[in-house]
Amino acid sequence: MGAYILKRILLMIPTLIGIMLMTFAVIQFVPGGPVEQVIAKMQGNDTDSTGRISGNTGNEAGGNQQAMPGGDSVNVKYRGAQGLDPEFIKSLEKQFGFDKPAPERFLLMMKDYFTFNFGQSYFRDRSVLSLIGEKLPVSISLGLWLTLIQYLVSIPLGIRKAVKDGSTFDVWTSGVIIIGYAIPSFIFAIMLIVVFAGGSYFSWFPLRGLTSDNFEQMSFFGKMADYAWHLTLPLFAMAIGSFATMTMLTKNSFLDEIRKQYVTTARAKGLSERQVLYGHVFRNAMLLVIAGFPGAFIGAFFASSLLIETIFSLDGLGYLFFKATLDRDYPIVFASLYIFTLMGLVVQLVSDLTYTWIDPRIDFEKRDV
Repeated sequence: MGAYILKRILLMIPTLIGIMLMTFAVIQFVPGGPVEQVIAKMQGNDTDSTGRISGNTGNEAGGNQQAMPGGDSVNVKYRGAQGLDPEFIKSLEKQFGFDKPAPERFLLMMKDYFTFNFGQSYFRDRSVLSLIGEKLPVSISLGLWLTLIQYLVSIPLGIRKAVKDGSTFDVWTSGVIIIGYAIPSFIFAIMLIVVFAGGSYFSWFPLRGLTSDNFEQMSFFGKMADYAWHLTLPLFAMAIGSFATMTMLTKNSFLDEIRKQYVTTARAKGLSERQVLYGHVFRNAMLLVIAGFPGAFIGAFFASSLLIETIFSLDGLGYLFFKATLDRDYPIVFASLYIFTLMGLVVQLVSDLTYTWIDPRIDFEKRDV
């Protein structure tokens, strides 16, 4: 097993480098970089998500992009830079690291990232790690609780549906979870706000934030209650569509195992249905469910969090990454991508190791990685 773990860890390195390299290459062709952002603000303009400069000055993006008198062409690279000192433009490029060739910048970035040195944000005057650490509690709260609720509901429900396959219970629960899966989480979130957060009907839950303003003055149990109170609607909105896949996967896994010969043999020996189900079927059927854990965890941690965070005014990693992308704050963008990818690879390895813990018959060392 040690050799297998070592192989997987070594494979993480080229995988991580490949993902970062592809993203870095794409970024080189995206207009409206950090230098353009600074130039636009200095000119009293703004940039949209495509990097085009908008405003009512004479230096708009669609204007005539010519070099300054004297033949210096440094401003030709940047829309709206006419009239600015070329030396100032060069100092901006040096400040953001764009005075070096792209390959050199990538190598320097990866060298720092391998030592978890993610540098400073371009526009927030803070370290990237401190910014991510500040937003992490929101995403951890949403991700961990959503994963826990998903497994606590989906696994028992899937087992029950497998045992009652074809019954009225199986049919109507399938209808409910399919309808829930079809409803977009952000639409459901808006509906929850309208109905339960003072939109039009009830004011049972807070409209925004993860805690109340007087959270620090509350008792321990008061803080727990306030925390749960604020998480209720966002978790409901995110969870509405998360039960279908896990429930049906659990049901189908148990159905496949229940129909196998060893189950018939166990019943013939006089074992009760409960002993057969949880003593024999459960361990084998749960392997496929465990295989979906990394995707469920990472998906709950990051996927769909942007819309939910925006709707409920939760300042988490999703919103931080989105805002950094619009602002072309590349240190935050690349650091977030690096951390998320590394976490995904590590969780996938942990999932494989969990296979062997549940079923010792599985030996990854005898298989190709």
